[in-house]
Amino acid sequence: MKINDIRISALGGTLCSIWASISLGDVLQTVLTATLGTLVSFLTSQLIGRWNKKNRKRP
Repeated sequence: MKINDIRISALGGTLCSIWASISLGDVLQTVLTATLGTLVSFLTSQLIGRWNKKNRKRP
């Protein structure tokens, strides 16, 4: 057996074991959490930007 064959076999086994341990619920929870985090980050940056513009106009 060649070294490359062993590496491919090890990588394939690792990917199969990871795939088996991840459920659809975990993926959906991760997607929803990432979406919520992105939304909160965007809204926070928009509010801070507006607050900075408002405070800069005052002498």
